[in-house]
Amino acid sequence: MIERRPLASLGHARHGWLDVKHHFSFANYQNPARMRWGALRAWNDETIAPGAGFPPSLHADMEIITCVREGALTHEDDLGNRGRTNAGEVQVISAGSGVTHAEFNMEGRPAHVFQIWIEPDHRGAPPSWGRKSFTREASRGRFLTLASGIDGDEDALPIRSDARVLTLALKAGEAAIYRFARGRRRGYLVASKGRLEVNGVEIGLGDGAAIRDEIDLHLTALDDAEVLLADTHA
Repeated sequence: MIERRPLASLGHARHGWLDVKHHFSFANYQNPARMRWGALRAWNDETIAPGAGFPPSLHADMEIITCVREGALTHEDDLGNRGRTNAGEVQVISAGSGVTHAEFNMEGRPAHVFQIWIEPDHRGAPPSWGRKSFTREASRGRFLTLASGIDGDEDALPIRSDARVLTLALKAGEAAIYRFARGRRRGYLVASKGRLEVNGVEIGLGDGAAIRDEIDLHLTALDDAEVLLADTHA
């Protein structure tokens, strides 16, 4: 089963400095049919204006994965961490027992990011923060794991959940296959560039695809395309 979630059907809010689309219920967007997808709790497509951002906020017991698509985002938290995450880089906040953090666009142009929330397998662990650079060339024609709590994904940023977040870039006409491991039949895919077909279902730019009970995903790019995929347990 692949349920296409068109961009126009997503929750949408403008706050002056923030333009955000919600794939799942979040903040003022409440949709009982889109509360979560397995351990995946939120997927926000955010454009943050220059000089603006999220003031210090406390979060706990959530894996918060931020994939910077354009521009840069500066992070600061009460653990003493401070860092700038650029386009092509990913940061992970393992909120654990609680961390107060701020995320600001200190650049002179808008920042475009995906913020993905995944529930941890265990609660109350010490909080942490990390980031890593991934070149787009590394995902050309193959899935590249960005963040993972699954054994064997040691090159990815660690998260505390039996889940992984991957990216893939394809030229128009190219194809790729992703196989879910035995017992893992739930995923969520977003087209971050271009259009593609996923098991025969066309997914347009910005669309989401809720995936359940598929063994393989056959992806074919209709344009030069890029996707992000969350592979999570039920």
